[in-house]
Amino acid sequence: MTYIKPKFRHPDLQKNKLGYTIDYYEGSLSTLCAGCGHDSISGAIIRACFEANIEPHKVAKMSGIGCSSKTPAYFLSNSHGFNSVHGRMPSVATGANMANRDLIYFGVSGDGDTASIGMGQFVHVIRRNLNMVYLVMNNGCYGLTKGQDSATADCGSKNKTGNINLFEGIDLVSLGLELGAGFVAQSFSGDKGQLVPLIKAAMAHPGFALINVVSPCVTFNNNVGSTKSYDYIREHIEATSTFDFVPEMTEIKTDYSEGEIKQIALHDGSLIQLNKLTKDWDPTNRSSAMNAMLNAKENNEFLTGLIYIDPESVETHELIQTSKTPLNQLSQSTLCPGNMALAEINADLR
Repeated sequence: MTYIKPKFRHPDLQKNKLGYTIDYYEGSLSTLCAGCGHDSISGAIIRACFEANIEPHKVAKMSGIGCSSKTPAYFLSNSHGFNSVHGRMPSVATGANMANRDLIYFGVSGDGDTASIGMGQFVHVIRRNLNMVYLVMNNGCYGLTKGQDSATADCGSKNKTGNINLFEGIDLVSLGLELGAGFVAQSFSGDKGQLVPLIKAAMAHPGFALINVVSPCVTFNNNVGSTKSYDYIREHIEATSTFDFVPEMTEIKTDYSEGEIKQIALHDGSLIQLNKLTKDWDPTNRSSAMNAMLNAKENNEFLTGLIYIDPESVETHELIQTSKTPLNQLSQSTLCPGNMALAEINADLR
């Protein structure tokens, strides 16, 4: 077996508007288990950045600990990256974001990294509305340490050893809605057609964007009785809408009848386009989204798609009026204005 990625690419590969082919957005060869849903998510991130014409060097990948946190090595090798400690990725992402607001921040986490040791960090990064994409690769188990149930494992779910989980699982989507996240989505690693536009929309959203992706662990949690297995999700999946992300200034063409399309404008002029499937569901109404999640749980359904978006979201930098120039581009005199400036600040505090 080799872990050397072949360099051969078809000479006629499609190029995006920046002149890059999709392989420019790839990373190293994955060492995850064959069939792992995480690799499909990495592929969706690669495709989303390629189609959105993102410069890889303008992306910062942040991660914690776990199988999910290994994945930033497998996409966007030409971007920045930081693999932090378990559950502490949001703090590192916050510091980096405050220092350089010009980058696109991808926070990659897992259900253990987020819903257990990192729960406090998760809560406060939502509260601050940090401008980042927070993507949870949710497999309901600790795949890196032999498949113990994680905090998102559903009550009654059976793991590979036959043990049944007796505790209620934490629903990260419902929690994100309750805490005030301005962009909340849920998807399945096997549905790249839905996941790619969700990622593109999340990157364009000004503020915290949560995407919870159920990503089956083929080694420890893909058995009969598991509610995070490929078979279970495919049997219980219910899409809120078909979804498309329309970049700024792109002509919109549809074949849908009038009244079936809902368009949501973002601050940069981009549009999110939804073909509504679920009855009595409004993606711009938080209460409606929370009710949709509650109804889905009662009906034993796995709801996917854009669950909620706040078109008027105001992210951290705008709230606290930080410097519009990255700190590493400021002059010495601006960063350290001297004793007179310090004296004026102290005088205002008296």
